[in-house]
Amino acid sequence: MTEPLDAQTAFTGTVAPHGADRLDEAALTRWCKANVDGFQGPLTTAKFKGGQSNPTYRIDSPSGPYVLRRKPFGNLLPSAHAVDREYKVQAGLFGTGFPVARQYGLCTDDAVIGSWFYVMGCVDGRTIWNGAMPGATPEFRRATYFAMVDTLAALHQVDVAAADLADYGKPGNYFGRQVERWTKQYRLAETETMPEMERLIAWLPATLPQQDRTSIVHGDFRIDNMIFAPGSAEVVAVLDWELSTLGDPLADFTYLCMAWVTDNEGRSGVQDLDHKALGIPELDEIVARYCEKTGRNGIPDIDWYLAFNFFRLAGIVQGIKKRVIDGTASSAHAKATSERVYPLAEAAWRFALKAGAR
Repeated sequence: MTEPLDAQTAFTGTVAPHGADRLDEAALTRWCKANVDGFQGPLTTAKFKGGQSNPTYRIDSPSGPYVLRRKPFGNLLPSAHAVDREYKVQAGLFGTGFPVARQYGLCTDDAVIGSWFYVMGCVDGRTIWNGAMPGATPEFRRATYFAMVDTLAALHQVDVAAADLADYGKPGNYFGRQVERWTKQYRLAETETMPEMERLIAWLPATLPQQDRTSIVHGDFRIDNMIFAPGSAEVVAVLDWELSTLGDPLADFTYLCMAWVTDNEGRSGVQDLDHKALGIPELDEIVARYCEKTGRNGIPDIDWYLAFNFFRLAGIVQGIKKRVIDGTASSAHAKATSERVYPLAEAAWRFALKAGAR
């Protein structure tokens, strides 16, 4: 399916909050004065256009720009939109030197603005929504893709105890728990029967790969979930930690690999692009780079991991579809995203067949 919009234009920048997206700026100012180190009011808020899940705002004030992430208003699926977990993982990683924004405060009192939220620093840089990186040189594209891989490898090498994140998730059976979780979330948000999803729900738990490492996993690591330095390929902040936990790092890495088996359509996919002309590394180069940085000999059974990741993404997008139907979706582009559920389920089953499903 072709996206009916240019993602770089559609998702870059802010808009004035209106309707249910408006925040009580007086109440937020009082909270920030009490909880954000060095904060000075008054403040104004603007809503970032990008993102589907947790509404994100820019706060401007005399003490500088900040970013606020909140849960959506309305009825939510259990365990979804965990802004408290986002805050915890970024606070822990910031202390290790990993590129994340500084965390200032978490509010778990719905009475302040109507939902839980947290406030963090605003990192200066560029967000890249289109994996083709229009206007970049081949050398710069190549450096950017390798910087992403190196950043992910660095995340997977973080000492979880040193980051105070040893209790951030369970250490084993990551894929078993993930398949169970996303099956449950899919069922809670199900709006129609999809044969491919039914087959995957039966096949995935019967074919789980063995887990040999545990690390922090981001859960949504792709080109548009990070901020790059204004004039270089350096990653200065990784964003959107809602799906993070302790788990199998191969889930994260193979999720990044999905870009190489997904058409571009103005987004993160690169399958249908001329990699050589654009300077985009081939998938085997990405695999080799990651393995070199993490001391692996290779990635076995990548088709299983791709099937899992497409299944998981279908479950996530089904949740967005349900919020569109219920009228609680945050992004203006949520409806277009929600229409991707069936193609994602089809892709998941195609890779399952390549991995031996019958």
